[in-house]
Amino acid sequence: MAKRLSGKVAVVVGASRGAGRGIALALGEAGATVYVTARTHRGGPKPPDNAPGTVEDTAEEVTARGGLGVAVRADCTNESDVDALFDRVAREQGRLDILANSAFNGIGFMPNWGKPFWQQPASDWHDGMSGAHSIYLTARRAARMMAKQKSGLIVGVTDMIFDERQLRPYCGHMMQDLGHETINRLLFNVAEELRKHKVAAITLMPGFMRTERVLMALKTEEAKKQFGFERSETPEYLGRAVTALASDPQGAFARTGKISFVADIAKEYGFTDVDGKVIPRFEVRAG
Repeated sequence: MAKRLSGKVAVVVGASRGAGRGIALALGEAGATVYVTARTHRGGPKPPDNAPGTVEDTAEEVTARGGLGVAVRADCTNESDVDALFDRVAREQGRLDILANSAFNGIGFMPNWGKPFWQQPASDWHDGMSGAHSIYLTARRAARMMAKQKSGLIVGVTDMIFDERQLRPYCGHMMQDLGHETINRLLFNVAEELRKHKVAAITLMPGFMRTERVLMALKTEEAKKQFGFERSETPEYLGRAVTALASDPQGAFARTGKISFVADIAKEYGFTDVDGKVIPRFEVRAG
């Protein structure tokens, strides 16, 4: 892949694993300088489920692919950590071209899935809203730099959107539902306020991603069949969508304020997943 983003600077939140890691690697492969940020770092505490990955792991892979990876341990739901991160980017780079934030904390409330909200702990609210809170804090700081530049791309990641023309059905957990709907509306509002500054803000809807946690959960062929694993995609498919948009400011700005499907962006820009497959929109099937 050509180094289309050489000289560009990105911050990727939640990049120790999962969607964030996929975005960081794709941006690095395109030649970007990527500030890889998340809470999990070498020598620090592991996540509750022992999922693999650290900011250092991802940053090293970004560099190995031709970009420059900069590992930054930060809790991007903490304003002080966010301020320190963006102050560092401004000091070291003097600009910011891309913010991609895929943070969403669903680990805490997954055991409560299916229970009525009044039987769930109030901490589920905090967990469900943490992704939107992180996007707000990071977009707030990114916007200050990008508005001055009159350029930039802010990307968030959503879930449970299967047809942009219809309201989605209730997913079975209030905070999974409200958390992502808040992200969707937040980025719409961010886009409206940044429109006059020529900065794009886009929400991306990937398909069923083969993240580290998905692979940990779906260990049997029966489980894989049940969840449609054969139709899954790598997190780098999402990353290639971010890279395509970052490489085409005019095309990105045409999507500002909208939810875009990764599958549709792949079709438009002509890229595949890392295994060469073209993955269509993920469809929920009965049974």
